[in-house]
Amino acid sequence: MDAHHGDGVFYAFENDADLCVVDLHEDGAHLYPGTGFADETGRGAAKGTKLNLPMRPGANDADFLNIWPEAEAFIRAFNPEFIIFQCGADSIAGDPITHMQLTPKSHALAAASLCRIADEFSQRRIIALGGGGYNRKNLAAAWNAVLSALSDS
Repeated sequence: MDAHHGDGVFYAFENDADLCVVDLHEDGAHLYPGTGFADETGRGAAKGTKLNLPMRPGANDADFLNIWPEAEAFIRAFNPEFIIFQCGADSIAGDPITHMQLTPKSHALAAASLCRIADEFSQRRIIALGGGGYNRKNLAAAWNAVLSALSDS
């Protein structure tokens, strides 16, 4: 979850069939790095193990709520042994270099949902990692929401 596709790691795992990747980001037609289109689903044996969910510039919490069930279903289908939640705050409204309009509520929803999936499939093994964000208030708000959701779950 970051405004930028892959936050620098998607293509390193594009051929890895053992790693399921779900990437929610601003549409690459409008933001660097210009990648992350829905047809990028992995290569070779990893074809179908990657899900890119590009969101329109200006996407908000309602848009996130509409797309999140697809992400959740994709993750569940892989019966994950471990979940890594990469959470970029640059998708929060007010970021100076991106166009998304999410609030920390979307980040908290994702964190709580991923905790439930981790409880169900992976003995609660989940780690949350920070990502981009160019507005310090957004960074604090997003990470407070994520940590609160993680500790409440």
